[in-house]
Amino acid sequence: MPRPHGPALDAYRTFAEGRPPPTPAHITLVPPTQVHEASLAEIVDHVGEVARHHDPFAVHLRGTGTFRPVSPVVFVGVVDGIGSCETLAADLRSGPLFSKQAFPYHPHVTIAHDLPEAELDEAFLALTTFQARYLVTAVTMYEHRRDAWQVVGEFPLGR
Repeated sequence: MPRPHGPALDAYRTFAEGRPPPTPAHITLVPPTQVHEASLAEIVDHVGEVARHHDPFAVHLRGTGTFRPVSPVVFVGVVDGIGSCETLAADLRSGPLFSKQAFPYHPHVTIAHDLPEAELDEAFLALTTFQARYLVTAVTMYEHRRDAWQVVGEFPLGR
């Protein structure tokens, strides 16, 4: 997520035990997925190929929502760009990244997760008037290594 929006959201994002977020503010397209190291090159190729077949698109974030009581998550909602996120996510979740998902895909930016109810309520209220508009021009891929998320690559959208 570009400046100044990403850093502004990062200032509010909190996770279990008050830890800072493990990655910068983002809209998840593929949830953390365990893969064999030997398939990483195939996955990188897949992400690059999918990205090339999608054009850049506008996103408008506005206000907060929650997945409670199903999941202890508060998020900033995507109000424009939903269809583009859904199509991109579906295409990415094919081939070497195919897996059955427990919940339907819902594009959002998580701002609070696994916190006591009062802290989730506070996060929900803190960003009710938040708005951001920006152009999505790339997909960033992360890999979890040594207890941290590291960027594997950025894949530009479009040809």
